[in-house]
Amino acid sequence: MKKEDLRIVYMGTPDFAVEALRQLVEGGYNVVGVITMPDKPAGRGHKIQYSPVKQYALEQNLPLLQPEKLKNEAFVEALREWKADLQIVVAFRMLPEVVWNMPRLGTFNLHASLLPQYRGAAPINWAVINGDTETGITTFFLKHEIDTGEVIQQVRVPIADTDNVEVVHDKLMLLGGKLVVETVDAILNGTVKPIPQEEMAVVGELRPAPKIFKDTCRIDWNQPVKNVYDFIRGLSPYPAAWSELTTPEGETIVVKVFETEKNIESHQLPAGTIVSDGKKYIKVAASDGFVSILSLQFPGKKRLKMDELLRGYRLADGCKMK
Repeated sequence: MKKEDLRIVYMGTPDFAVEALRQLVEGGYNVVGVITMPDKPAGRGHKIQYSPVKQYALEQNLPLLQPEKLKNEAFVEALREWKADLQIVVAFRMLPEVVWNMPRLGTFNLHASLLPQYRGAAPINWAVINGDTETGITTFFLKHEIDTGEVIQQVRVPIADTDNVEVVHDKLMLLGGKLVVETVDAILNGTVKPIPQEEMAVVGELRPAPKIFKDTCRIDWNQPVKNVYDFIRGLSPYPAAWSELTTPEGETIVVKVFETEKNIESHQLPAGTIVSDGKKYIKVAASDGFVSILSLQFPGKKRLKMDELLRGYRLADGCKMK
């Protein structure tokens, strides 16, 4: 079968999912339909916002479905009418068997980790938070348990010590688009030899990648410097690590922290103590040193770089992070 004859249904929602869809469309593959999340209000004005995948699908005049429930009979029937040979899922939702088991060639998923590591909703964040020096992308066939299906292909990607989650996300997004196309070609050519995840070698314990909530993002200044540093870059720029800044008057302000540097040195200060010379640095005490603040954000304000902080705010005089 030629790629022009292979009927593909594509499922995805965020920016991460657009790249693979774009490469399929521009590569001449036959995408017969796209499925994405329903529109939702966003921002202060609660204006209806389209998902990035929907925006791209509309630009390309691709047939589109936005089901509220994936087991809905009308949706399942509409999906069946597309007569897909293959379904591809990138950053979407957990699919019921009636959906993933529909195409004759199956349904495969692109996951932003080296499975079986980091099964779950936030694999890129957790790889950076945990200080990993390598991550990757995986395509695998769907089955009942989430992120557990047989692996088709993987690509390894280094994580630099200075990379934040946005940098790693963008690397994986571009490589992921390429890997999706390569996986489709391998399925078309009949060269796929899926490997059960339980047969794959894993170094160390399996780490999960659960969904991240606001409480997850609070900085613990009692941790070692490297842990705090990795935690902040693993959440930067979104959803962003945060801390409570307490003033000498007892006022508490929630601040988001985006960029830091590590300074390992001994000290006797309580964790969270802010130290600054008022000219060149602002740093916060951790258990084994200091975390220098390079950029943070006050509520309702823009992100401030260190020099802007030093000009406009006296943070060291009795202020504390907790």
